[in-house]
Amino acid sequence: MALLPLVYLAVRATEGGPGTAAEILLRERTLWLVLRSVGLAVSVTLACLVIGITLAWLTTRTDVPGRRGLGVLAALPLAVPSYVAAYAWISALPALAGFWGTFLVLTACTYPYVYLPVAAAMRRTDPSLEEVSRSLGRSARQTFLAVTVRQVRPAAAAGALLVALYVLSDFGAPSLMRYDVFTRVIHASYRSSFDRTPAAVLSLLLVVLTVAITVAETRSRGRAGHARVGSGVPRAVTPVRLGRLRAVAVGPSVVVAAVALGFPLVSLGYWLLRGTSASLDPTRLVDAAGATVGVAVLGAVLTTALAIPVGVLAARYRGPVVRGLEHASYAGHALPGIVVALALVFFGIRYAEPIYQRTPLLVIAYAVLFLPAAVGAVRASVAQSPRRLEDVSRSLGAGQWTTLRRVTLPLAGPGVATGAALVLLACMKELPATLLLRPTGMDTLATRLWTETGSGAYAAAAPYAVVLVLLAAVPTFLLTGAQARRATEGGQVGPVVPSTDLPDRTEGGPR
Repeated sequence: MALLPLVYLAVRATEGGPGTAAEILLRERTLWLVLRSVGLAVSVTLACLVIGITLAWLTTRTDVPGRRGLGVLAALPLAVPSYVAAYAWISALPALAGFWGTFLVLTACTYPYVYLPVAAAMRRTDPSLEEVSRSLGRSARQTFLAVTVRQVRPAAAAGALLVALYVLSDFGAPSLMRYDVFTRVIHASYRSSFDRTPAAVLSLLLVVLTVAITVAETRSRGRAGHARVGSGVPRAVTPVRLGRLRAVAVGPSVVVAAVALGFPLVSLGYWLLRGTSASLDPTRLVDAAGATVGVAVLGAVLTTALAIPVGVLAARYRGPVVRGLEHASYAGHALPGIVVALALVFFGIRYAEPIYQRTPLLVIAYAVLFLPAAVGAVRASVAQSPRRLEDVSRSLGAGQWTTLRRVTLPLAGPGVATGAALVLLACMKELPATLLLRPTGMDTLATRLWTETGSGAYAAAAPYAVVLVLLAAVPTFLLTGAQARRATEGGQVGPVVPSTDLPDRTEGGPR
């Protein structure tokens, strides 16, 4: 399932022969698309690194006033889809269209991908190294650059990779801001021509770019280790005293919150109250909200169900077959929603006509796109669970399936739930795949918002945008709450083991 879009692209791109593909690749417009897309991805990623690391340090390592509240505000932009933020800005400031508007929106929406893992890493790291640095005469700034940043480098690199891939695959913000990048041009090529070869060739080039970025991030880690000998001392971090700069330090957090949350919410509120171009149909709004939640829940359930066996195998077994299976499941990570949608449109028309423009095909698209997020969460959670409890279960007579059901999955439950919440959030916000694959007559909040903004009816689009943000905030709060609980448990040695029913021979066999 995950490899199906890649197979489609390879077949479609070579239909016209090598000459046709080469002619498309060698166009001057293609070179400009590469430069625009890569330039945007690099710019947004660098900005997100600066913002994410700075906010993480302020909220976890300093005595900045209200740091807990600031930490919550810093994570909330994750609930705002990029096309909603773009709609909020472009409806208020039409002159913002172009590179700078796209850069502003994508930076505001994606910096939490850096902030969240870096903040979690700062909470887990042993503060003794920073204390040693300060005791040797280094200032807070020198300690931050020389010690803290190096300790959280892997987390920052992982977050930066997510940002770069998100920017390359995003369709909504560049389209509303009218800035030509790969996803916007691919969608236009698909909609304006019966020949799908140019769209397929450009999609393959986009896949090559994303794979190159992934490989570059992997190699940038090098062979340096980031672990310490011993478990450290589980104790609270002594915050850096900012002194007279305490009030000033609140400024960056407030500015980021105002840009990423304040202005979009004010803009949405303005259009919601104005309502001159809107004849809101409450039934249509309720139906769109119900459809959004319905398909998102189905997508999260299917994706999590497919991710569990892959994640358990990847965490507990080694070998080329397991590695190949895991890597195949990550194929969707390099594919934008528009590319997956094109592949499944082709597949549905040719081989699965009964489910074409039906809910099952849309749910399959969600699974292809977001399987990597669920697999990663399941694998990490299973890997952190004690294997010895599974050994005890089998030694008491339970089979592998019983052990999986009674021991492995309950231990990995929080991680599985986190992965499901992340997929649910992503499914709610997904736009291009939903536009192309939604069942006939069904509208989601994202597609209704897209339709209204496309015709310039900003007031009519506002209710759908507001409800979408409110719905997306639910899994966002679940994710931030789970991170806070893990941070609270970070000082304990080993994972927290929940009460689990183990096989008991005294009651006649496994229970």
